[in-house]
Amino acid sequence: MFAGRHLPQRSRDPLWHRHPPLMIVILAAFFAQTCFTLEVTVGKNPQVLARNGTDVLLPCIFSSCFGFEDVTFSWTYKTFNDSFKPEDLYKGTLKNRKSIPKAVDIPLTNERMERVELMASDDAKDYKLSLLLKEVDFHDAGRYTCIVTNKKEKNMSQNATLTLTVVEKFEVVDNTLTVIIGSVVGGVIGLLILILIIKKIITTIIKRNEDKKKDCLVSSSVNENTDNASKPEMKAKPKA
Repeated sequence: MFAGRHLPQRSRDPLWHRHPPLMIVILAAFFAQTCFTLEVTVGKNPQVLARNGTDVLLPCIFSSCFGFEDVTFSWTYKTFNDSFKPEDLYKGTLKNRKSIPKAVDIPLTNERMERVELMASDDAKDYKLSLLLKEVDFHDAGRYTCIVTNKKEKNMSQNATLTLTVVEKFEVVDNTLTVIIGSVVGGVIGLLILILIIKKIITTIIKRNEDKKKDCLVSSSVNENTDNASKPEMKAKPKA
């Protein structure tokens, strides 16, 4: 019935030989998972505490494994009262990693803008666009947001927010109780170790004394057997 006809056989060639475009898509998706796009952070701690009248650095760090070019960035401030709109503090542009950030002129709407200074630096892996706020006052407390847009990633934009709290003075943490507890625990542990060492020494001494006693008993038994063996046996007297 099937004479002269050959059934098609499934190709044994690898998938990447049979479907090169599909493999390119798969590889691109794989590397996309291991390569992060634009990321903006404010460091490990988004809560910043500053003392009244001092300068405080507000960190902003961005990175992208695709690189960046024609970056635009800005800093905004907003009070804890959500009914107020954010205020512009600083706006700037960054051509590429080798260039220096340039400030963009914006209308002066608050005196806080006169007390900020951009602190930019390149750390090879990350780029910092931190903001130095000088002579902070209690009315400076609030939320500060750093916004970064990367033209190289089709104008992708990311932001990160930190909270600034201003206090009259830093509270000194009393660690007396912690030190006392640590000292007590350390003393107890040390005492237990000392007891174990003494117990070990006493056990060793007792064992040695017992071994000496055993050796003495064995030696005495051997000597008695030797003396008995060396004495001549008494001959039995003949009966009369």
